[in-house]
Amino acid sequence: MKSENIAAISTALAASGVAVIRISGDSPLDIAEKMFNPSGKTAVKNFQPYRMYVGEIVADGFNDHGLCVYFKGPNSFTGEDVVEFHSHGGLAITKGILKKILSLGARLAVNGEFTKRAFLNGKLSLSSAEGLIDMINSESVSGVKAGYYLYREKLNAEITALQDRITDALAEVDADMDFPEEDLEITSTENVESALDFVIERIDNLLKTYRTGRALKSGVRVGIAGKPNTGKSSILNALLNYDKAIVSDIAGTTRDIVEGEIDINGVRFNFSDTAGIRESDDKIEELGVKLSKKVLDESDIILFVMDASDITAEDDAIYNIIKDKNALVAVNKTDKSNLKDARADVYVSALKKENIEKLKEMLFERALGAGIDINGDFLCEERHFEALKRAKEKLVMARNSVGTVPLDILAIDVKDGWDALGEISGKTATEEITNDIFSKFCVGK
Repeated sequence: MKSENIAAISTALAASGVAVIRISGDSPLDIAEKMFNPSGKTAVKNFQPYRMYVGEIVADGFNDHGLCVYFKGPNSFTGEDVVEFHSHGGLAITKGILKKILSLGARLAVNGEFTKRAFLNGKLSLSSAEGLIDMINSESVSGVKAGYYLYREKLNAEITALQDRITDALAEVDADMDFPEEDLEITSTENVESALDFVIERIDNLLKTYRTGRALKSGVRVGIAGKPNTGKSSILNALLNYDKAIVSDIAGTTRDIVEGEIDINGVRFNFSDTAGIRESDDKIEELGVKLSKKVLDESDIILFVMDASDITAEDDAIYNIIKDKNALVAVNKTDKSNLKDARADVYVSALKKENIEKLKEMLFERALGAGIDINGDFLCEERHFEALKRAKEKLVMARNSVGTVPLDILAIDVKDGWDALGEISGKTATEEITNDIFSKFCVGK
């Protein structure tokens, strides 16, 4: 089946040293013949794949000196023939080259179309494509690593192995139904039980990694809470190592949410310094307190701050609100008082920046677990998490039905579990899911 040529600028649409303009389809080399003049003796039609050729790129109204490379399908990113022009990175240059390509019959690619063609041509799984966009969009080392786990097909390999185990079990069920005179049901039942136990256990192990994987990919949301004037803003400034929040001795200075980000051991932590929580007649401050409570409800960790020189019933009331959440208690202003509190996890002085590094390590452990290795493999996509939960639900239903219902009835739930797993790799994903994933890509990828 022929595919039309598509083209796009694959590098950022901004002035740069080098730009890449990509064409993919059945005949990108035909287009290159009409707009690239090699400096050497090799004609474009005779270009060897995967080699860079120097020459003159004929654009719309001007020429540029650059490079051309030909990737022969199926050994290319998209699985089709691909040509790339590497030009100087001026905006007018890249747009002029693209305009010339389009005038020669190519169509402008839509978001993610190159990667979607790679998926449709079997060059990568749907989960691998999601890993690729996660890597591109990531702002932290841990996010890149989480995306790379998907991109290098490790999750897909795990899912495929589980599907294969289920397929083998279903094949035995089919054999039992096709040859009832062979009396295979006892063996089939035992093998189905064994397969389901194995797959359910592996799914459970994957699901357990999601909390950490989500933090690695998206970062950790930390809400800083406490009564007014405990030094919440000072702690935020100390964590960020610069003055982000206004610091004042006047209670209620922070009325809106002040946010900041830092990297702790390669993981992004997103802090929200909330307004001090207390009853107030000030309508503006009251709105700030209401917003603070909303932020705390959405936080992965609550950093509860108390003033070592002024621990009161007001602190107790706030603590009772957040104690059942993932709360880390920091007693601040140890430069002013040595007062201890049984609820404290760490004692700090934001003013003197004492124990701030210890606080960072405790936040990391609270978010990801003690001794966690971020180089490990973790489930990080909510879509995969939900698909695995549905697969487990169906397979547990099947496992509980073994021996109580005919195998052909049991096979319905088993097949539903197989289909749910297939949503991760893309084998059973709907067109809506597929289109949504590739719409998140830029035009040139």
